[in-house]
Amino acid sequence: MKVSIALVYLSACLAPAAALPGVLPSTSSDVLANTGLKIPGDSPLNLCTGDHSKDIVVVDRVDLSPNPPSPGRALVIKASGTVKKTIEKGAYINVVVKLGLITLINKKLDLCEQLGNVNLQCPVQPGKLDITKSVDLPGAIPPGKYNVRADAYNANGEKMTCLTATLELKIGRATVEELK
Repeated sequence: MKVSIALVYLSACLAPAAALPGVLPSTSSDVLANTGLKIPGDSPLNLCTGDHSKDIVVVDRVDLSPNPPSPGRALVIKASGTVKKTIEKGAYINVVVKLGLITLINKKLDLCEQLGNVNLQCPVQPGKLDITKSVDLPGAIPPGKYNVRADAYNANGEKMTCLTATLELKIGRATVEELK
């Protein structure tokens, strides 16, 4: 589950490049009260509360298919965005994943290492990025409400962006494609 959460978050963030493995989307309205922080697209991703005018990574859109994701199925992540400054070796992401009140993951990930999962490598030069990645989600993801936060930093500690998502996984959730 950790790998799939990291991939999803890297793809979204750096979709610039920041994927969230194991993160599964929710369609509930309680994802974020301030809709101005919602990342455009079909996903549960939001910007963290705060000023994003100096973000090094600007996420334009993230689409997940299927949305919501289903345990045991492939999740396709399509993300686009802009990198404003070169991302160099030493860049990292602090990822926290909670299931309810229980912290499942609280880890510092090497961003350049994770970028290899989306066929990118450091340094990442400024400019527009489009990423598509398919991630096979494990079938044994427990149902529940997951809260994810990823803070991305450049090698010098400068904040690149911060993303959050709230996802609710249920057992036996069928997608529209499966019902056809």
